[in-house]
Amino acid sequence: MANMVEQLAFSASITGPICLMLLLGVILKRTNVINENFIDIASKLVFKVTLPALLFLSIIKSNHDFGSSAPLIGYGLLANLAFFLFSTFATKRLFPDPKDQGVIIQGGFRANTAIIGLAYVANAYGDSGVALAAVYVASMTLLYNIQAVICLSPKGETSGKQAAGVIAKTLTKNPLIIAIIIGMVFYFLAIPVPKVVLDAGQYFANMTLPLALLCTGGSLDIGSLKHEKHSTWFSTTLKLVISPLAITAGAIGLGFRGIELALVFLMSSAPTAAASYVMARAMGGNSTLAANIIALTTVCSLVSCTIGIFLLSTWQLI
Repeated sequence: MANMVEQLAFSASITGPICLMLLLGVILKRTNVINENFIDIASKLVFKVTLPALLFLSIIKSNHDFGSSAPLIGYGLLANLAFFLFSTFATKRLFPDPKDQGVIIQGGFRANTAIIGLAYVANAYGDSGVALAAVYVASMTLLYNIQAVICLSPKGETSGKQAAGVIAKTLTKNPLIIAIIIGMVFYFLAIPVPKVVLDAGQYFANMTLPLALLCTGGSLDIGSLKHEKHSTWFSTTLKLVISPLAITAGAIGLGFRGIELALVFLMSSAPTAAASYVMARAMGGNSTLAANIIALTTVCSLVSCTIGIFLLSTWQLI
């Protein structure tokens, strides 16, 4: 019994702080301490400055052997690609109307690895976990954007090719990917970084997760969930139940354990990424449905992730 309580406390220690920060974001938004303009500017600051700083510093300060992570990254890419194919097949069978299919599919596979997933890993494993997660996040960012273009492109139109070109250009200018690549170069070449730069960068890095979570909480609109119930819940089930179960079970079967297995689970159990709303809106999809999926998965992932961590730690797999 005592051991079970300890495992439950460990699980809550990972998701609890994130839950509180999201709740604080909701409260601050409703009391007008922060507004849409603040959320927009702060989100850009996180994406373009503080999160890249966090990823860069986590890599160059790490003692992790990144070469040994190739099997983990390879599995992550293959497993998420397979799940994308499954989500596409299941959605088209259950929702024959092509109007919302792409949004439902994207909501089911596109995880918020860079914010919520990274926060989970940071709470559980600290800087060493974040360094390993950085490479995983970069790989998933590439894959998710390609998959999003495929599922959101209207059939028989050239907009898909045009969007693919835009995404390719966007990826080459993505601050997260650029920061990770530069960090890997500095790490493998052992390029020294002045202490004053490291200290200044750490100030930015320390801002990342609190600011990002406040913005995420402030962006939630739970009241909008009264619309599109069936498709919203189906996409949420894909994202928070089927994806973590299938991808984590595959990782267990292949022998992944400890921090690597935890990383696979935490990233696959993260809620739908906020970028899915932007992508759906830009490509003419149902942006209201996309927002509903983001809201519901963000709230429910705190429960599903806690349960998953509790079970994996109880079974001594992580």
